[in-house]
Amino acid sequence: MAILAGPLALAEAQPVSLSGSTISAEVQQRKANRDRLFAQAKKRKTGVPATPGQLSRERERKLAQRLSNRKMLAMHPRWEPGVLGGSEKMLNRVREKRRVRESQTKLRTVLQRLKSQLGKPYQWGGASPHEGFDCSGLVFYAFNHVLEQKLPRTANSMFQDNRLKRVQQQHLKKGDLIFFNINQRPGADHVGVYLGEGQFIEAPRTGLTIRISQLTSDFWQQRYLGARRVL
Repeated sequence: MAILAGPLALAEAQPVSLSGSTISAEVQQRKANRDRLFAQAKKRKTGVPATPGQLSRERERKLAQRLSNRKMLAMHPRWEPGVLGGSEKMLNRVREKRRVRESQTKLRTVLQRLKSQLGKPYQWGGASPHEGFDCSGLVFYAFNHVLEQKLPRTANSMFQDNRLKRVQQQHLKKGDLIFFNINQRPGADHVGVYLGEGQFIEAPRTGLTIRISQLTSDFWQQRYLGARRVL
């Protein structure tokens, strides 16, 4: 039994050795394939220049894709090339809100400029803090600082200015111009700026200072001509 054991063991060992060689060759082949793939990927990363034909085909592909995208957008119910479509109302609301904010900012500036002149003496023909103000000069100074289209210089010219919106007394808002006839000559000869709550600021006449007056008083109601909205 001992004599037979040697040859049998040898015969069984030989296939194991061959199998190991086969496995080693497969491993080496896989490694070679992997190295080749890594080399190809590295070559692509380094940016190998494309041929003119490849560049032309790529441009054609991108152009076709853009045309396809445009066709899809054109079929959308809220989209038309060059037109806002369903978003137009939203844009109009945004513009209106912006316009209101700008108008409110201008109004605050106007009221600040007016109130900073309170107590200064009336000066006929005056239109600056240094020389003083008459009634229309005060309005001219306060408003034209924030307006692109300037107001005229005299009270009656402001009253007759067709660019300004006519306003009923019961609908007065802060910043509206209010006009009076004091001397019983045709047209407006006095102007003030409405401040709200029945009050307005004015440069009254020689001997008095710029002040806040009450529109509801009998004196002013009897001489009231109308109002115009600037902002």
